[in-house]
Amino acid sequence: MGRINPGYRHINETKFFPSTKILMNSSHHSLKRRQVLKGGLASAIAWSTAPLFLSSRVLGRPGQIGPNSRINVGIIGNGLISAEHRGFCLTQQATQVVALCDVNKQTLDRAMGEAKAKGSSCEGYADSRELCARPDIDAVFVTTPDHWHAAISIDAMRNGKDVYVEKPMTLTIEEGKAMCRAAKRYGRIVQVGSQQRSNSSFRRAAELVLNGYIGKVHTVVCRLGEFPAPTQFAEEPVPAHLDYDRWLGPTPWEPYNGERVKGDYGGGWRRFWEYGSRKNGDWGAHHFDIVQWALGMDESGPELFVPKGYDGEFQFHTYAKGPKVIRDGDSKEAMIRFIGENGEILVGRDDYFETTPATLKNLVLKSADRRLYVSNDHRFDWINAIKTRQQPICQVNIGHRTATICQLSGIAERLGRPVHWDPATEQIVGDPVASLMMDNPRRAGYSLPI
Repeated sequence: MGRINPGYRHINETKFFPSTKILMNSSHHSLKRRQVLKGGLASAIAWSTAPLFLSSRVLGRPGQIGPNSRINVGIIGNGLISAEHRGFCLTQQATQVVALCDVNKQTLDRAMGEAKAKGSSCEGYADSRELCARPDIDAVFVTTPDHWHAAISIDAMRNGKDVYVEKPMTLTIEEGKAMCRAAKRYGRIVQVGSQQRSNSSFRRAAELVLNGYIGKVHTVVCRLGEFPAPTQFAEEPVPAHLDYDRWLGPTPWEPYNGERVKGDYGGGWRRFWEYGSRKNGDWGAHHFDIVQWALGMDESGPELFVPKGYDGEFQFHTYAKGPKVIRDGDSKEAMIRFIGENGEILVGRDDYFETTPATLKNLVLKSADRRLYVSNDHRFDWINAIKTRQQPICQVNIGHRTATICQLSGIAERLGRPVHWDPATEQIVGDPVASLMMDNPRRAGYSLPI
């Protein structure tokens, strides 16, 4: 399926300067300006109407957008998780939404209607590859189910786009490695949607732990919850508005059922291993990420993953010289509970933050203490990174290390036995069967871009 014309402003793609042509309509001036931003020195000289902000290539900073330029954004996947991102981009001076994509035409139509109501004349697509190929798009949100994150993100980077990809960054460990290579190869900015790093309570908790204010941490408890078990639902007719084959993408073919594709925080596609890492990749991607941050382990990770019931009541993983991280133990009222030799830090959303001793809550850090990256808004941080070409708070390598924890936890859970991991070589140790699960076979026609 290709581009959809939902009845809004229609753009003929053949007019998008296939050689030296430009789109000759009311957007003529803005596209001349964007061509300068994306082009080279020759084009900058050629345009006598060129703006003050020269091309990033002229300035020797490939891909950089001028500090006062609006960022043309495409949003790929417009279901449940995308609503806040779409609303943000439609109301900010720094961004303009020029394209939306979804394999479900009803979902796409709703999103297009919302965009139109807020003054955007964006275009709709059923195929992400067509959106990514547009030369006037600077950046994309990838807000699809997890099994599409890597392929779409890499395709976007290959086409010169910066990427905001929802957490967990990838479905498999090898996909994560591929995304890190792509970001480096194409010089793109990637922000992973682990937005708890842009929350002051989580940053405060991480700084106290990192600087030793509760002593050596021996235990961390993360509250993840449970999804319903994967279920082989009865086959139903595929709705005419859904490209189900493309929804499945690289995953094995399964009979259609509405529950399988539903974007539901209580289950839906998130309950299936084919499309996600269940709760490990749902809340685990948030909480394990904060644990990594607080322990100073963004470039490394745990070494042992143990499934629930194998060695005690709870699933856990352990660091070589660090704590045991327990899933769904006694977290008290917190989402994350750090337990150290000299105290505790309890943190959650909605500004939940408690300490033992209580004096730690308002403690002023010393000038010599290590301070963490300050971001007060995850999307604004990404926009700033796009303009400055500096790495954002949750860049691609960080997202990969956190997603690896989610995926290894899932591998141990499915095998029912411990999995040993070498974070230096990024390989499973001594278990050939588990090693095969570091990646998934991809269905014909859906290979990973390179």
